[in-house]
This record gives sequence, structure tokens and C-alpha cells, in this order.
Amino acid sequence: MSEPDCLKLLALDEEDLSVLSAHVQDAVMKVGDLTYLPKENRFALVLNRFIWEKCQGERTAFERRRTALVFDRVKAVRTSRLRRDRPDAVLELLTITFEPDEAPGGSLTLVFAGGAAVQLDVECIETRLADLGAAWATAAKPEHDLSVDTSATA
Repeated sequence: MSEPDCLKLLALDEEDLSVLSAHVQDAVMKVGDLTYLPKENRFALVLNRFIWEKCQGERTAFERRRTALVFDRVKAVRTSRLRRDRPDAVLELLTITFEPDEAPGGSLTLVFAGGAAVQLDVECIETRLADLGAAWATAAKPEHDLSVDTSATA
């Protein structure tokens, strides 16, 4: 039984992917929650997504929700600065980007805080997001320092 406000999204092009990426910005997961299934041409992960769509106005409590994110038509996976030998290490997802190659294929990149990344070579964009259940409260809202330090000299 799903919650009435559970989110389900499908991304089939770059515009769809940007919407999906916005919904998973600041999601947290463990390295062990990332799974590549080469026989199925699939890369999947389970994450705790911050619910940005309920974040308007002055609030002191926010929400997260367990969410599945699945990438289909994956031909290869490469990682950078990701310690697979530390499955309990926590990752914070910043964005998902797409770099086209031979249309409609290209490379999807999951960019994490601290410089870690996962690059997926895909035949085309085919990504699904599905919330898995009830949300829970969190007092912490992710924040990013967007200021630029202009005092540094080259």
C-alpha cells in the first residue's frame, strides 16, 4: 500500500532527468546501497531523499523518504573516489548529469559531495524513481554555501 503523496517519476530525456535530479538532490545513502546488475543492464540504488517539494515557507521540521532509483539500459559503470570496501560509508547525492554521445546514448553521472562519482554508460536515458513508503521527520534541512570567496588571490 503506497502513501497518497508518494512520488513516482520516469525520465526518458535530459529535461525529465533534470526534474528527477532536483527531487533527489541531497539524498543520502550508503555505498552498499549502490548495485550494478550487468546481466539486466541495470544500476539501482536505494536512498533517503529529502522531500524538497514540501519545503516551502518557514518550517522547523522537514521530511525524508526511502526511495528507489533505477537506471536501465546501462552498458558499463565506472566509479571515482568511491570506496566499495566501505559499504557503510555515507554518500550525499548532489546531482545527476547527462553527457550525450552517440544519440540517444551517452553517460549519466551521479555526483556526490566530497568528489565521489558514479558514471553510467547508457544506450539512452531510462530512469525511474519511486518512493517506497511513509516519510519521517528530520529537523535538518540541507544547505549549500553558494557564496564565492573573492578575497583569495591567484
